[in-house]
Amino acid sequence: MRKRRGLNGFARDEGGATAVEFAMVGIPFFFMLFMMMELALVLVINMSLDDAVRSATRRIRTGELQQAGGSSLAAFREDVCSRMVFMAEHCRTHLTIDVRHYPQWAGANPPSPMSDDGTFSEVGMQFDPGGAEDIVLARAFYRWPLITPFLSRAMARANGNEAVITATATFRNEPYQQ
Repeated sequence: MRKRRGLNGFARDEGGATAVEFAMVGIPFFFMLFMMMELALVLVINMSLDDAVRSATRRIRTGELQQAGGSSLAAFREDVCSRMVFMAEHCRTHLTIDVRHYPQWAGANPPSPMSDDGTFSEVGMQFDPGGAEDIVLARAFYRWPLITPFLSRAMARANGNEAVITATATFRNEPYQQ
């Protein structure tokens, strides 16, 4: 009888209900919050990369890079990474640049750095900013590691839970003096 009264009292006791409810709701809530913060970071990186590529390609478009002693991939990469202020060091090791010129707009068909099995390859990437009045396609590929499992399933394009963030600029070089 005494044992039965103890179990009934335990079943009616609501002293830890708040803690149990918080455990049931809190863990998914914090997981979703962290996932939203990571998605926001990826979007900020995307906007920063777009802006950095747009600004750096201005030097190609005006002929400044070509006239400054050659077409330097290292100088262009440094220009892009220096504009991505809060992640400049990570940028230097995870950024791939592909700049090439074409004789016509219709002929622009650059190779993809992504293989069918999800491997990112820098093979086939080049740096050729062209000359005056050339059509130029500049692409930047930034590999960013994802942490949140559901977000990595949705966004990861490369093996190893990496999102490949891409920025592209297409333009005709100005008629500068060569």
